[in-house]
Amino acid sequence: MIRGIVDELGVPTIELRIAGRSWTAIIDTGFNGDLEVPTELFDVLSPRFLSRIRSNLAGGQTIDEDNYQVAIEFDGQTLAAEATFSPAQELSIGTHLLRRHQLQISFVDKTIAINRAG
Repeated sequence: MIRGIVDELGVPTIELRIAGRSWTAIIDTGFNGDLEVPTELFDVLSPRFLSRIRSNLAGGQTIDEDNYQVAIEFDGQTLAAEATFSPAQELSIGTHLLRRHQLQISFVDKTIAINRAG
């Protein structure tokens, strides 16, 4: 099980360890991909280019960006995930990465629980 918190701004977050460092990862239920990762992790993750994709953002904005495959540790397993890179300092976890998990968010208790299904 992965545990996290709802921060003071109401954002559901967990911590992920990548390259020996703890990174805040936002659970973004409006993002149907796997990951958006800080650009500074590009070389550390040794990404493999997959394709150029078009992403639809909030407010009707559309961008084209490079999509990569990366290996990450998540819920005790090494997973091949698809990732885009951005200058942000936190990761965003999308619903596709959670497709084999149950996500529970309590905004009242400010807790997150992610359990692997079956």
